[in-house]
Amino acid sequence: MSNLPSDFIRVTTALFVARGKEFYRDRGTLIWSFVFPACIIAAIGFAFSSDEQGIFKVGIVNGAGGQGEVADYIAAPWIKRIEYDNREQALDRMRYHQLDLLLDGSEPEAYWINDLSVQSRAAEKLLLAETGDSMERRTVSGRRVRYVDWVIPGVLGMNIMFGCLFGIGYVIVRYRKNGVLKRLQVTPVTRLQFVTAQVISRLVIMLVSAAVVYIGCDLFLDFVMLGNYFDLFLITVLGSFSMIALALIVACRTASEELANGILNLFTFPMMLLSEVWFSMDDAPPWLTFISDCLPLTHMVQGARDIMIEGAGLAEIGGHLWVLGLMSVVFLVAAATLFRWNEQ
Repeated sequence: MSNLPSDFIRVTTALFVARGKEFYRDRGTLIWSFVFPACIIAAIGFAFSSDEQGIFKVGIVNGAGGQGEVADYIAAPWIKRIEYDNREQALDRMRYHQLDLLLDGSEPEAYWINDLSVQSRAAEKLLLAETGDSMERRTVSGRRVRYVDWVIPGVLGMNIMFGCLFGIGYVIVRYRKNGVLKRLQVTPVTRLQFVTAQVISRLVIMLVSAAVVYIGCDLFLDFVMLGNYFDLFLITVLGSFSMIALALIVACRTASEELANGILNLFTFPMMLLSEVWFSMDDAPPWLTFISDCLPLTHMVQGARDIMIEGAGLAEIGGHLWVLGLMSVVFLVAAATLFRWNEQ
């Protein structure tokens, strides 16, 4: 009995050392554990650490405000200017209270505000103080969209992303590591049957869970839903399918759970930060917007948001549907080509 404490310490220490050696000998895991977080932090710091601390967001279309009093107004330290490709996009942002004032270079004598927004009226007073009453006031109208209405498609999309990537990628890797796939290899089960069952199972689980969360939260928060529920269901299915297919690529040969976790984080963190889950990417650098457009979650969230708060139909979200469909096909072909029962 007297040896029990010493035996416990000896065995625990041996297991601790063995686990540590297993970790640092797995070079892939080591890289993801130390290099990847540092890269993410550096990217966020570089992309979102602008010195601009503007109080009011002013949209600029067609190079507005190039000279004169308007240029002085835009150059003020309390103004944050955001460039837009077209006026309608900027006006939509103003309807949602995400933009305070809009200037269009094609109509330099006018400006646009949301007269239901206190921020917008304050930005207008500063503009008039700089320019006098020489500019024409125009307003936008539309149902006020709360932040919770804007963010709910992103939150649901993020939940689907984690469920699809880890529910498929991590589980199949664990099957391979534990020898489950090796046992299935000697049965009549084909790769197609196995993968199909995994995909359908995860797709049904994620759709049911997303529907339950949406309905449950809607009872308390009464979300804005101006579009068609079938359209919302369709883009959710395509978005979920594309991320399941992406997870299959990760799982097709990987045998280390820790390496799989690192690779999956490589996909989830950029999507969580750059797919407009929590905030708009309107004022992000162009290169970061390009990366955002390459992520499947971006198209699922933007499409769902257009349906819910803008009442968009299939024609309006057709671009997002095509991109998600193309991504799904590419990911599935890559996964089917690379998939192995064992890691060899």
